[in-house]
Amino acid sequence: MSEPEVLIDKRDGLGLITLNRPKAINALTHAMALVILDALRAWEHDDEVRTVVLTGAGERGLCAGGDIVAIHNDAKNIVAARQNLENPTPAAGAAGVGGAEGASGVAAAESATGKFWRDEYILNAYIGRYPKPYVAVMDGIVMGGGVGLSGHASHRVVTERSMVGMPEVGIGFIPDVGGTYLLSHAAGEIGTHVGLTTARMNAGDAIAAGFADYFVPSEQLPALLDALRENPADVAIAKFAQPAPVSEFVAQRDWIDACYSADTVEEIVNRLRNDGRAEAAKAAADLLAKSPVAVKVTLRSLRAARTAADLETALNSEYRVSIASLATHDLVEGIRAQVIDKDRNPQWSPATLADVTDADVDAYFVPLGAHELGLAAPKDEQ
Repeated sequence: MSEPEVLIDKRDGLGLITLNRPKAINALTHAMALVILDALRAWEHDDEVRTVVLTGAGERGLCAGGDIVAIHNDAKNIVAARQNLENPTPAAGAAGVGGAEGASGVAAAESATGKFWRDEYILNAYIGRYPKPYVAVMDGIVMGGGVGLSGHASHRVVTERSMVGMPEVGIGFIPDVGGTYLLSHAAGEIGTHVGLTTARMNAGDAIAAGFADYFVPSEQLPALLDALRENPADVAIAKFAQPAPVSEFVAQRDWIDACYSADTVEEIVNRLRNDGRAEAAKAAADLLAKSPVAVKVTLRSLRAARTAADLETALNSEYRVSIASLATHDLVEGIRAQVIDKDRNPQWSPATLADVTDADVDAYFVPLGAHELGLAAPKDEQ
């Protein structure tokens, strides 16, 4: 009998959540998200649980993101159905583009992936307002959905092995799980750089960008867990926390802030190319290799999240964008190129930034009506 994909343990004052898919770097599934949500709800009013701790099994990382192979299958089916509506056979009649968009949006929201994202984003928001200390041990790889489980925690611990990022635009997707909120509130334009290029953050970068709080050497993690059983979270972590490593992104804030403060992706690329530094030139090349429409939608999302009232507001917007993405060519193509066929040669459509119209970007933000996520901050915290 196979082991559970999430291990739930309660003892010595701790509620311990262990993601348990080490061969998949603990990639998150819908069932796993529901198990975590149920445990957190049960522990919220359980006096035997003083602190919650999130860890990942294995040596490779806390969580590499969501199960994107399953997302790919849903997206393929939704895109195919949309194409049939837009180009119907004479016998089927014409639905029109508007009808096709509406039908594909409903299909996406009601798909297995749409339902997964709804519950996942509810979980992300719940973590962000959890009333008890929630300690996320962000050791190793922490990407995408892994950031959603850890980046909104009250206590976020990174190690010398941490590699944190939001790689969505590389598969034709847009940062989600509250990622736009975290990225947009990073110091200066570091978050814009990370979101548009999929640059990885080490421990120092993650702390400087507001994705983590404490640096603890990985060899000290077992002792930290023992200390958490005997002490309040702040006291236990203080025993092992060390000064954060130097952040390369902070050292490069001058060109990052100057280039990424532009209002359009095209102007960002222009500034990066003309900066003269090798790091900026590499950033331009990295950005231009990503889905053109995804990077434009991401920039608009980041700018909106910067002024969002709270995490819930950002998640509501992200859900609209994610549902729209599920009916796009680029999400299917991006996952195919990076994960399924692994040829690393996605054929984006539109193919260039110049080909992406305002209407293409607007389509990602269309209201979902009855299928909106509809999160709201608790009334006593608004």
